[in-house]
Amino acid sequence: MCKDNAEGAVESVDGVSRFFRPDTKCCTYFPRLPNYLVGALLSDERPELAEGRGRMEARIAGRIGVTPQWVKPPAKFNFLYKNGHQFFGRAASLRCPYYGEESGGCTIWPYREAVCSTFFCKYVSGADGRKFWMSLKTYLTLTEIQLSRWTALQLLPDYILSGKDRPELNSVPLGVEDLDDAPPPTRVYAELWKEHAGREVEYFRACYQLVRGLTADGLDKLLGLDGVIELKAVEKLFATSVSPQLPRTLRFNPDATVQWLPDGSVALGAYSDFDAIALPGEAYGLLVEFTGRQPVEAVRHHLREHKQADLSEDILLELYRHRILVEA
Repeated sequence: MCKDNAEGAVESVDGVSRFFRPDTKCCTYFPRLPNYLVGALLSDERPELAEGRGRMEARIAGRIGVTPQWVKPPAKFNFLYKNGHQFFGRAASLRCPYYGEESGGCTIWPYREAVCSTFFCKYVSGADGRKFWMSLKTYLTLTEIQLSRWTALQLLPDYILSGKDRPELNSVPLGVEDLDDAPPPTRVYAELWKEHAGREVEYFRACYQLVRGLTADGLDKLLGLDGVIELKAVEKLFATSVSPQLPRTLRFNPDATVQWLPDGSVALGAYSDFDAIALPGEAYGLLVEFTGRQPVEAVRHHLREHKQADLSEDILLELYRHRILVEA
């Protein structure tokens, strides 16, 4: 998505650059790390993770967004992220705090969370691939929630039993501390952490050790019926993404975006703002023949007979995966 890697691509849409900044890439996001992943990072002594460990230790010492369940983004970041417009990949002010500016990579990579593990600018298998990865994100997020709650219940039961792990149902206005990037008052923070206040690093490492000792059966029990359902959804969507079937009838997607390029080819997009397909102009002219009123093979026969042209099944399948062509 950076310009140097996309020669000849469409540079802007509606006056806004479609490229990402090379010093942000897709890392204009602040991950919500569950306690056991924080502990895993802090327990990993490999030299290549020294920068990430240092950044995490600094975040914990700063106490902003640090809870027994998560090290999470500040409320101000969440507000800006939810209310920003066309900022993704472009706003340096929203760059991830774990992004390595010099290396251009993630300083905590082995311990990234569900969103970072499943997001791609472009997906193998197009829309079907995105559905699979989004389903996997849902399953992993459920796992993060349940494991972080379970570990907190073992080590700091009052946090769970008092309902502090429940997400806010209504948005809360930003307070002075939120706007000024200040930590919560000492009394409030101490009440949250109780006997673990000042010993957060040891707490997070203990969470990691608890999860390391959990069996697969134990995890299944924690995830319950929701876990069973989500895992079946992942398996089904994976099968679709790796073994797609071309529908019997196809039509050109009226919602697809079309932009002609200087070389006479055309960029087509549908399922994602980040993933377009470029076709020769002549090939694009054939797509209007797919109206959904005739089977695909009948349309291909018509193209061969009357236009001395054809679109192979592989090309049609790729257009369908990207939802340039959709099932009629």
